[in-house]
Amino acid sequence: MGAMTNVERAMSALRQMIFAGELTPGSDHLETELAERLGMSRTPVREAALMLQAQGLVEMRPRRGIRISPVSAQDMSDIYDILTELESLAAARAAEAGYSDTDLETLAKAIADMDAALDADDLRAWADADDRFHRELVRLGRNARLSMIVSVMRDQVRRARATTLFIRPKPAKSNADHRIVLQAIADRDVSRAHDTHHAHRRAARDMLVALLDKHQFHGL
Repeated sequence: MGAMTNVERAMSALRQMIFAGELTPGSDHLETELAERLGMSRTPVREAALMLQAQGLVEMRPRRGIRISPVSAQDMSDIYDILTELESLAAARAAEAGYSDTDLETLAKAIADMDAALDADDLRAWADADDRFHRELVRLGRNARLSMIVSVMRDQVRRARATTLFIRPKPAKSNADHRIVLQAIADRDVSRAHDTHHAHRRAARDMLVALLDKHQFHGL
């Protein structure tokens, strides 16, 4: 593989800024402004924006520049429905696998980091550790196709969470749910791992969708 092209670099940087919430849903940006922020010319930024438009992340508007597409409550509900089923399947498969405590260290570390982040009232650190927990859970499910589908959708979930992170209730129950899932996997309790994670993701969906609806994150 050769070095990344300017277009690839611009696309990667813009995606990161969107998912980190630096470019907020519904905001408008001129190509010149974004090019300046990225330290490159307008051409690769425009090319990257066209690709991101195809992914539904931005909208190119004549004479008004690039609009960051809003996060729709309905989109989030649909994505979480799929994510809930796939991640719960991964949790069940992980419980079937008979992992040792050593195999589960990354999962346990993510939970410990989530606890520490909540104690410190550091929601960004919590979100990062929560991300790691879900990524590792899916990896432990040992299904490459499932992992690929989940990774595509997880970007959108990260984006919605960046939008709602500081207005959501403190996620203490989320940490408790994760500990139960970890214990169920260690105990090889397939149904408990599946059902606990399923209920956890359902509750997260309902909370996130309600927040998006209530605060009308439609870029108005």
